[in-house]
Amino acid sequence: MNYSALLDLATDLGYELAMCGAETFRIEESINRILKTYDVTSEVFAIPNCLIVSIETPEGKLMTRMRRIGYHGNDLDGVECFNAICRAICNRKPSMEEAREWLNSSNKIRRSFSVPVYLLGNVLGAFGFAFFFGGNLNDALLAGICGLVLGLMGRFMGTMKTNPFFKTITSSFVMACIAYAMAGMGLTNNVDAVIIGTLMILVPGLLFTNAMRDIIYGDTNSGVNRIVQVLLIAMAIALGTAAGWGVTAGIWTHTASNPAIDYPGLMQCAVCLIGCIGFAILFNVHSWGLPLCAIGGCCTWAVYLIAMEVTGNIYVANFWATAFAATYSEVMARIRKYPATSYLVV
Repeated sequence: MNYSALLDLATDLGYELAMCGAETFRIEESINRILKTYDVTSEVFAIPNCLIVSIETPEGKLMTRMRRIGYHGNDLDGVECFNAICRAICNRKPSMEEAREWLNSSNKIRRSFSVPVYLLGNVLGAFGFAFFFGGNLNDALLAGICGLVLGLMGRFMGTMKTNPFFKTITSSFVMACIAYAMAGMGLTNNVDAVIIGTLMILVPGLLFTNAMRDIIYGDTNSGVNRIVQVLLIAMAIALGTAAGWGVTAGIWTHTASNPAIDYPGLMQCAVCLIGCIGFAILFNVHSWGLPLCAIGGCCTWAVYLIAMEVTGNIYVANFWATAFAATYSEVMARIRKYPATSYLVV
């Protein structure tokens, strides 16, 4: 057995999972499972920006690999792909050359949406959530335009390798300026719905979900690390939006938004479905996963509305809705043999 090649293989697969946005426990467990398949004792330590893997060969030789994990996006299709590679290696126990070929091939065949479809995801996400915050159809269309701007800003700043904090501040600032300009020109009477609906695109949903799952699984260091990132991004969203408000206040007088519209439950579920399709695109969910994630989000909101109608308590309604979301995600994960993260996040 070439233990150096085995260690490289396991470390590389864990690194790819981390770069796609996988949870800490999934990274560590995947590496440990692969090494255990080849009867190798291992120790794995992963945090959001570092991965360390150590093994002990039957001869007692210790070997270690460390990888620095840089900034990464939300590629849930990649998580599913590399999770499937881990399952295949554990089930079939291939040679090192064959396993390496599987890993290299998976990198070549990974799917990603084209730029127009990615921008469509931004538009749908903002469009759907503008209704959630009481906007009318006109507000939702304007939110879709602002979502398109956020998508273009994200693509451009991504090519410039901009750090997430500055990227979020800049994107939210530009978007807020455009939204307040629309309100100043009389195009919308509910700029709050336009801005908040669009800002949902910037909310770090995957980071927050992974932080909670890491803490639940006992990976407190990773969970706290991710929570800090969530708070920093939230601060960046607030600062960027406030700066946009301050810049445009000297040009247009900011009036109070119209009262939020309370839509019937069926319509809320419909726009929830649209928004979830947008977010499934943004998180790079493909094939059957996309409609199943969107349906799960729609059903979760339906459970929330029913619980609110029955109990009238927002905390109880949130509990039952999240309990349904978690159950749905775990059931879908076991039926499709894919991680539950996709369903949870969307």
